[in-house]
Amino acid sequence: MSIGVDAAALGMSNAVTGHTGDVNSGYWNPAGLLKVKDKQLALMHASYFANIAQYDYAAFAMPLDNRSALGLSVIRFGVDDILNTTQLIDNQGNIDYNRISLFSTADYAFTISYARDMPLDGFSYGVNAKVIRRTIGKFANSWGFGFDLGFQYVNKDDWMFGLMLRDITTTYNTWAIDEDAYRDISNAIPGQNQELPATTEITLPKAQLGMSKKFMIHNDYSILAAANLNMQFAQTNDIVSTEAVSIDPAIGFEFGYIDLVYLRGGVGNFQNVQALDNSQSLSFQPNIGLGFKYRGIAVDYALTDIGDQSAALYSNIFSLKVDLGIFRR
Repeated sequence: MSIGVDAAALGMSNAVTGHTGDVNSGYWNPAGLLKVKDKQLALMHASYFANIAQYDYAAFAMPLDNRSALGLSVIRFGVDDILNTTQLIDNQGNIDYNRISLFSTADYAFTISYARDMPLDGFSYGVNAKVIRRTIGKFANSWGFGFDLGFQYVNKDDWMFGLMLRDITTTYNTWAIDEDAYRDISNAIPGQNQELPATTEITLPKAQLGMSKKFMIHNDYSILAAANLNMQFAQTNDIVSTEAVSIDPAIGFEFGYIDLVYLRGGVGNFQNVQALDNSQSLSFQPNIGLGFKYRGIAVDYALTDIGDQSAALYSNIFSLKVDLGIFRR
């Protein structure tokens, strides 16, 4: 749930909390769903770790009336066709390669989003209710539940502000472990991994504070500038780190031409990295992206981690967004 969706947003280093306003707002800030004027559909695919892991996302959003909107989304992040060698050697010590099987490990997220105008002029809010499903072959699986809360505000000068509070109630995942299958793994290395792992997984609350502004240049050109402060309520290796809160800033821009072609860029994930010799350095992750939009169909691309500035690997990300109203014209 921390990776992100939509190549347009990822190209801007996720600095979209303040201005997000389409079907993908269910992930970034559900309050932005109020800007959806017709039914929208979004799809995204990304490959990670040299195509070992696959990330897929689909979302749908629609206005309910002139003051509220609804969104649905599903995410799958998984590694498939993993070799299960726990049965490779039988009780007599014979190796039989026919005993090798395949399994998958995958995480799923199902989210329902609701957005509504607030009585205060320019304010809106949104709520996410999400179900988390995690599976590791036949060995273990879990269910989890959580909630997000988002706000947006647009002032008279068209400055856009957003606040996204993730996992506000703390998200719990409860694991069910197949003890017989787990015993096959633990017995593969005698004397190790004999204890069952913990069956409760906790995701602590996080917050993102964003600000954006769109500038028009000679009617044909536009520049959208955005910044985010991503906060975790624990001490981490973020560029700002205290016992109470750690802050990782992100900035992004989008240059547009006649609402048709877009060039995007951004930088984020600022981290203090300590080397083996105890020296410290600052790492960061730059991103770039391109977008094309025509008659309600938007195709976007993002290339993350330009120049290998961080420990993350390069990722090529594609996404599609369709205004379903075009089929009624």
